[in-house]
Amino acid sequence: MTCAVVFGYGDVGIRCLAAMLARGWSVPLVVTHEDDPAENRWFGSLAQFASERDIPVMMPENSDDAALIKRVASAQPEFIFSFYYRRMLRPDLLALASRGALNMHGSLLPRFRGRAPINWAILHGETQTGATLHYMVAQPDAGAIVGQRAVPILPDDTAVEVFRKVCSAAEGLLYDALPPLADGTAASTEQNLAAGSYFGARRPDDGIIDWSQSAQRIHDLVRAVAPPFPGARTTLDGRPARIFRTLRSSEVLSPSDYPSAFSRDGRCYVSCGDRRALRILELEIDGEKIDPKRFSAQLAAASIRLPLRTTP
Repeated sequence: MTCAVVFGYGDVGIRCLAAMLARGWSVPLVVTHEDDPAENRWFGSLAQFASERDIPVMMPENSDDAALIKRVASAQPEFIFSFYYRRMLRPDLLALASRGALNMHGSLLPRFRGRAPINWAILHGETQTGATLHYMVAQPDAGAIVGQRAVPILPDDTAVEVFRKVCSAAEGLLYDALPPLADGTAASTEQNLAAGSYFGARRPDDGIIDWSQSAQRIHDLVRAVAPPFPGARTTLDGRPARIFRTLRSSEVLSPSDYPSAFSRDGRCYVSCGDRRALRILELEIDGEKIDPKRFSAQLAAASIRLPLRTTP
């Protein structure tokens, strides 16, 4: 029975651990994070999943924890896996795996290395992403690739919808990769990092809408930060607003319409920098969810001019 220590968090951690158990691997330890009560936790608990299966769980404050290193060493793992664990693992910790340490990353490496890969892929208008299983090295998301599985990003998919596809892809990819890893026949391919891209964590101000941008770019931003993420922010009639869902329109507006929110046929629209319209399907004003039909009725009398960029 092949032995591995698992570092992980959330739904990807749960589904990948489930795949390992289904393949008959021994998991003597799961390392995860304490849930942050201030965080909007829309995903499952790996700690609970592991505990229900009588797998010991640790939740150290950092990967430098001496007790953690001692515990992993005592498990004598052949492999270490990281499934959406939120911290980098030190090289001396990775070295405790006699046959290698691997990470499951939510993009098709070497593209979108780093943090929030699904959100960044949507923001950049990508039509596909996926999951990559690769060896861990000192540099983030840079080790040799064992396998990849692609998923489509449809034109109106939100980040959480794409995440669910990637989660499923990660489970299937790992399930198929475990037997060759166990018997030593798994091949790997070095990455060409120069052909890829690296992105850091997203900040709150990254969600502010700049109405001088194209309708497509704004639509992609709305999708990339739609709930359960914080939402795309702007002001409407001087009030803080968040736009959660939009649809693109092929209509070309007159220059006088830009930039504004307006009503047409009982529907609410916004004009963008390329004079294309976006239809608003879901929004919030002053912290209150607003029915687009109700907002459209308010706009029927007069359109609202939009700021090119503001911080609500």
